[in-house]
Amino acid sequence: MALAQAAPSATGNSAPLVVGGYFSYFDAGYAGNRVMGPGAYVDWSPAIGGNLGVEAEGRWLKFDADHDFSEYNYLAGLRYRMRAASRFQPYAKFLVGAGELNFPFQLAHGSYFALAPGGGVDFVVRPRWSVRADYEYQIWLNSPGIPGVQTSTVKPNGVSAGLSYRIF
Repeated sequence: MALAQAAPSATGNSAPLVVGGYFSYFDAGYAGNRVMGPGAYVDWSPAIGGNLGVEAEGRWLKFDADHDFSEYNYLAGLRYRMRAASRFQPYAKFLVGAGELNFPFQLAHGSYFALAPGGGVDFVVRPRWSVRADYEYQIWLNSPGIPGVQTSTVKPNGVSAGLSYRIF
């Protein structure tokens, strides 16, 4: 039976694909708003190098916001996982993509280029299941400030917690 097994899966060098979901709490970086909402992510680590991989995520922050304010983001980029002998697997990431802002009272909608450094830890609960805790700091380039209150770009940041499943 062992002779029928493919070499990558037998040696553990296959390229893992992980999908997950989480719930986030963010300082929206605009007019003191704090927002919450669901998100989803996909991690893929090619067998080349092992620790370096890619991550894509989407986050929809619209709960607990005043006057129909919301933020969405769709990001992708590199993730570096520090493999440890324990079940804790810390990682650092740098993502880029789109940040969308729905202004209060439905005054306007804007889309901005976002940079998002961050990091966190995955805790392996079972061989295919992990719990994730994550922090992310975003910089939305060319986003508006509020005259007299906030003159710089929007810089949302927050925490997320969730669950992931390793497909292979």
